[in-house]
Amino acid sequence: MTILQIASLLIVLAGAFGAINYLFLRLPPAIGILIVALLASFAVLLFDFVFPSFGVAGAVRSTVLEIEFSEALLEGMLGLLLFAGALHVKLSDLRREWVVVMLMATIGIGLSTVIVGIGFSWLTGMPLLIALVFGALVSPTDPVAVLGVLREADLEKSLETKIAGESLFNDGVGYVVFLVLVGIAFPHGDAHSSGLSGAAQLFVQEALGGAVLGLVLGWLTFRVMRRIDDYSLEVLITLGLAFGGYELAVYLHVSAPIMAVCAGLLIGDVGAKYGMSAETRRYVDAFWKLIDEILNAVLFLMIGVEVFAVAFDFAYLTAGVAAIALALVARLAAVAVPILILKPFRAFSKGVIPIMTWGGLKGGISVALALSLPDSEWKPIILTATYIVVIFSIIVQGLTVARLAERVGRAPELM
Repeated sequence: MTILQIASLLIVLAGAFGAINYLFLRLPPAIGILIVALLASFAVLLFDFVFPSFGVAGAVRSTVLEIEFSEALLEGMLGLLLFAGALHVKLSDLRREWVVVMLMATIGIGLSTVIVGIGFSWLTGMPLLIALVFGALVSPTDPVAVLGVLREADLEKSLETKIAGESLFNDGVGYVVFLVLVGIAFPHGDAHSSGLSGAAQLFVQEALGGAVLGLVLGWLTFRVMRRIDDYSLEVLITLGLAFGGYELAVYLHVSAPIMAVCAGLLIGDVGAKYGMSAETRRYVDAFWKLIDEILNAVLFLMIGVEVFAVAFDFAYLTAGVAAIALALVARLAAVAVPILILKPFRAFSKGVIPIMTWGGLKGGISVALALSLPDSEWKPIILTATYIVVIFSIIVQGLTVARLAERVGRAPELM
């Protein structure tokens, strides 16, 4: 199939499954599309089991594998989704929460990676370095999933900023940690360098380089937009920043996710205040909200059909269920430790630890990273476990985090 045919198929299915969800399930749009896609996928697998002569599952599986989920997300959709998410997080709000966000996106990711890695290695007998790679790819919270849930939940502003900011930055940091560990665990893979010194250099290059590139490109774009008063052209310029900046970051071997977040934050705050007219702000906000919604629908559809890439082995499924518990314990540590460090110096909103723990959803990025791993004897179990963690996170946690917030988080807001 051509790229246009694949894109057309995804859009048609996302629209059809979205309509089914709207008419019958009435769930949040992205989660509803994911559930309908999963049900459709399992129906195809069941049909193939009952009538194997038709070979339907094999045909669908070949089409799904042709989509190249990892490449489509990491080198295409992710830049737009992160830019759109960052565009609506205000720097003034983030500035008040930056210490918490920074600690959770660094210390938190490190703790989570180690906890999941050691636990998964003990459960499966997997070499520790490879298990740490699994820990790195399931540790980041997916900003696409998290920001989608935040739109449905009525959270306090400070808590919403913590969750949104942390999910945007820990995604980029987690991706860099993943690259570093892959470079050590799979020295003949696609990593840029191996060894501890090379790993440290790669981390600094990716993380710091991505942030600097995003701020520079965002600032240059802002300076250009200040001289223009044409909403259609300015929308096009922001689209060029998201697309072009992401690809430039990939070319320069710096963190493209961090670049997209930093550029989106600058344009969404400084650019909106000083570089756009009121009319342009309305169109830019509406355009990126629409892009976000459409790509969210397509992404969650793709996650649902990726079940065809998963190995249904009992041992793998058991490891995946155990990985859910590991991921939740690791997420609790990633949230609680930074908050306990800062608690003597500042107050926190009621229920911040349980809400941020349960609201730390995993998503398509984890699946894409698992698919991008070099082929090895451990890749099938990592992919299956990752998929199970992601599906549980989006469906179970995603559908219940708003109720949890209502139950434990209703109190006067503290800064």
